[in-house]
Amino acid sequence: MALTNPQYDAIMRMYNERQLRHQREQQEHIRIAYEKIPRLAEIDTEIASLSVRKAKAMLNGDASMDLDLNAAIRDRSQERAALLSMHGYPADYLELTYDCPLCRDTGYINGTQKCACFKKAAVDLLYRQSNVEELLKAENFSQFSLDYYSDSLTSTGTPLTSREAAAAALEKSQAFVRNFGSSFENLFFYGDTGVGKTFLSHCIARELIEQSFCVIYFTAFDLFDLFARYTFSSSEEAKDAHANIFDCDLLIIDDLGTELTNSFVSSQLFLCINERILRKKSTIISTNLPLDRFMETYSERTFSRISSNYTIIKLFGNDIRIQKKLLGGTKA
Repeated sequence: MALTNPQYDAIMRMYNERQLRHQREQQEHIRIAYEKIPRLAEIDTEIASLSVRKAKAMLNGDASMDLDLNAAIRDRSQERAALLSMHGYPADYLELTYDCPLCRDTGYINGTQKCACFKKAAVDLLYRQSNVEELLKAENFSQFSLDYYSDSLTSTGTPLTSREAAAAALEKSQAFVRNFGSSFENLFFYGDTGVGKTFLSHCIARELIEQSFCVIYFTAFDLFDLFARYTFSSSEEAKDAHANIFDCDLLIIDDLGTELTNSFVSSQLFLCINERILRKKSTIISTNLPLDRFMETYSERTFSRISSNYTIIKLFGNDIRIQKKLLGGTKA
């Protein structure tokens, strides 16, 4: 996935800041060393002069002159290293250093191939912008446990038990991640409070961010608050955040139905869902509302778009948060 222009610019600014920091460090090292060892300044001047003569010799095709100049440059470099060592400085004290020696703090190897440090910087940035950076450190598929779901509890509208429904939801979530880069899919989790809907969304978010996809998480309240700020104010921050809602690879809308619903909210939800479908940008929605209540709350038109373009997944059972407190468990 290609980063957005602002995201790419933010990473390149980081590299520019690194380069400037190391250049300032080098200049300070040179100043200190020249003050304590005046001969170093003379050596560097001589090396620079010899290097210019070497370049001219190469252009003129004078191989013997080139060999003499190489020896002279080598001798002075050895003298410089010896002086630095004699005064307690490392041999590379005057050299420019890098956070990443592979790409020399440019982000690219040989000017074309993205360095591993660039990829890590992209992932770190995507985590920070996801709105759930801290949560995703602890919530992943390996922490999702079926032990909290009943083998006997059933629910209206499905032949599956609570555990079977959770297992199916887990498989569909992992398949969503596997297929994300090659197919356009959306997920709609609904069901009881505390049965793993949000946890599965977080698991998906973590896996996709690790693959450098742009994922943004919003509770329904925060999402519609942003829509209101964008609609009724001229804040640049709100404009940028609003654009990200439609451009990010995956938008997660959590706890839909807990916000104060009105005509503005309903229209903005339809706009968001419809626009992302048109752009083929994936969305995950979770709600505690049963399907009939959801349709009543957000209109038949909105529900029609969801039912036609989303995989609808039902989860039910006993509240896992309460079970964790009673059992002292750690997995969701």
